[in-house]
Amino acid sequence: MKPAWDKLGDAFKGSSSVVVGDVDCTASGESVCKDQGVSGYPTIKYFTAETGAKGEDYSGGRDFEALEKFTKETLAKKCDVVTKEDCDDKAKAYIDKQGTKDVDKLHAEAKRLEGMKGGDMTDEKRAWVSQRVVLLNELAASKSGAKAEKEEM
Repeated sequence: MKPAWDKLGDAFKGSSSVVVGDVDCTASGESVCKDQGVSGYPTIKYFTAETGAKGEDYSGGRDFEALEKFTKETLAKKCDVVTKEDCDDKAKAYIDKQGTKDVDKLHAEAKRLEGMKGGDMTDEKRAWVSQRVVLLNELAASKSGAKAEKEEM
């Protein structure tokens, strides 16, 4: 599990909303583990505003894919394509580039990128392709929502 955990830490090292850390409960971190109610090893805990200071025990899969999915879906702040809040510079530039396109073109580009995800590429490139698909779909949804609001007026 340690390699998957370290990979998760690398994947979120630039995140403004996720910190991945570990404590060795057999060494100097013994008091931290006791305070957090950790008695079995390895234990994974996560902390949000909703969980409070004691956090919650994570009980999902221990491979990188399961850890990453949980982190993205539950813990990471999402890039807002309208305000660009919680977006990194790369995402902001992509939103600016794609934001002028109509909904059909955004969907077509998302479909094209979806087809690429199964191809031979680095994990970093695959993550960027996946992120672009999400951004395109969210841009399309925001444009569809704005169009529907105008039609109601």
